[in-house]
Amino acid sequence: MTVPTIYLEQVAALALADQISEWLKERLDEAHADRFVLGLSGGIDSAVVAGLCARAAGPERVLAVMMPSASNPDDLACAMEVAETFGLKSTTIDLTSVADTFYASVPDVATVFSGVLGEEPGNGIEERSQLAKANVRPRLRMLTLYYLANLARGIVVGTGNKTELMIGYFTKYGDGGVDIFPLTDLYKFEVRAVARAIGVPERVITRPPSAGLWEGQTDEQEIGLTYDELDSTLSAMDTGHASLLDSEVHARVQHMVSTTAHKRAPVPTFSRKRP
Repeated sequence: MTVPTIYLEQVAALALADQISEWLKERLDEAHADRFVLGLSGGIDSAVVAGLCARAAGPERVLAVMMPSASNPDDLACAMEVAETFGLKSTTIDLTSVADTFYASVPDVATVFSGVLGEEPGNGIEERSQLAKANVRPRLRMLTLYYLANLARGIVVGTGNKTELMIGYFTKYGDGGVDIFPLTDLYKFEVRAVARAIGVPERVITRPPSAGLWEGQTDEQEIGLTYDELDSTLSAMDTGHASLLDSEVHARVQHMVSTTAHKRAPVPTFSRKRP
């Protein structure tokens, strides 16, 4: 047995694009909505979703929203290029001042522990502070998308892929807060293949993936593995070929999958015992 190859032929990628586009159109009709609403970040995943939504319902029924927040200017430039490539209706809403106002209005992690909880924060205070602040931005974007979706009679389309979903690499009630997820059965390598098949600009495809959580942040650096390593490992685990994997990488990925299970599960709800 061999580990499944991480490659998708263009013909297969086009067929997959058609299948997802048909699924998207069904979801739009099912919701009796007028349009798709999505955040366009300048990255490959949102570009692919934008292109698929345009194929599904026509570009005039897609609202692409650029939401910079102390972001790399190239992110906005790439996002605008994608919107132009697919002929989408688009708008830019700068959330920098909104995020800054929020940060100024809430206590920092040290204050929460010492002033509110009366405890010592312990180890990892800097990491917790950075993560708490970073997660504010995707949650503000979620609020913005739903505000516009309510106004424009739309449904919010998520842009996460299977690789990120399986390891929990998304913000709960941030980029994870959407109405539909068209890419969650596609590994990152499949997203790349679909991107080329539907005409996503090449510079968007080849950019280092980044959630834009802080200056200089890249997904692979934060995760500690490349997407190719993640795709190979996850697909091997999914198809029963885990015995062929590097044991250290396998253990790391397995740990990420298990510790983020709560992010993929429905919210636990209490049910009373009936007599």
